[in-house]
Amino acid sequence: MAEQPTDLETRVGPKIEFRGDPFASRLSSFPWWFLGLILIAVWAVFIITTQESYREAFDFIKQGIPVTIYITLISFTLASVIGLMAGLARISRSVVLRNIGTFYIEVIRGIPMLVLIFYLALVAVPSVVDGMNAFGEWLDGNGLGFLGGIFLAIENKNVPLEARAVIALAVTYGAFMAEVFRAGIQSIGRGQMEAARSLGMSYAQSMRYVILPQAVRNILPALGNDFVAMVKDSSLVSVLAVRDITQVARLYAGRSFRFAEAYTIIAVMYLTMVVLLSLLVQLIERRLRANE
Repeated sequence: MAEQPTDLETRVGPKIEFRGDPFASRLSSFPWWFLGLILIAVWAVFIITTQESYREAFDFIKQGIPVTIYITLISFTLASVIGLMAGLARISRSVVLRNIGTFYIEVIRGIPMLVLIFYLALVAVPSVVDGMNAFGEWLDGNGLGFLGGIFLAIENKNVPLEARAVIALAVTYGAFMAEVFRAGIQSIGRGQMEAARSLGMSYAQSMRYVILPQAVRNILPALGNDFVAMVKDSSLVSVLAVRDITQVARLYAGRSFRFAEAYTIIAVMYLTMVVLLSLLVQLIERRLRANE
């Protein structure tokens, strides 16, 4: 039986299918943006190897790469722990824990990151040190001088700026990652928890052995994106005089007045790190989809 024409075909005629040029189709789907990045990388290598001013800037600024890497890695590790605890608090049945977690997340996410870095590094950390000193005096006054001496020996100058930068980044990103963990945990069906509890597991055991492994697998791409973002935001710790690549570039530009060379090199460095990490995240995401 012949196929009856639709109402649209009756009014405007039969549908005509056009077959596009395969070559044009390949051109339209070609990742031209990636080619542009390759050209930038080739250009950067060319000017560094052929121009003395750029080579000198690169040799000086690359000293900050290890600092940027280890600050990012340590901060991300601590932020993951903080984010997991805050995320669990957000979904807790305890009213106290749930409100504490929500308060932390809303406060941190409502303040600009640069302001938080200044506040945590220059206000919060010294306040904690003062509190520890006061606790040490209390211990010393109650016959526990051997313990009090430990707390009294802590001074603000003993807390390096790198440690303050790590604390600031970890606390800040912990609030954002808390929402990622919360969403990942809530993406697992309630039946998983009920099945684990019916097998005799406690809530903590069910969360550790059943829910979290599945949740972490689901949120790995999101965590990877947060890591990439932290690599870029680690440049903000330069305001604390931490000698990451941003601070080293500022020092070089300030002493040589070669601003074009300094900031071109640092821009290419960050772009290279971010693009490589983004490609790695995409690869992990594809692997996870293929294994589903």
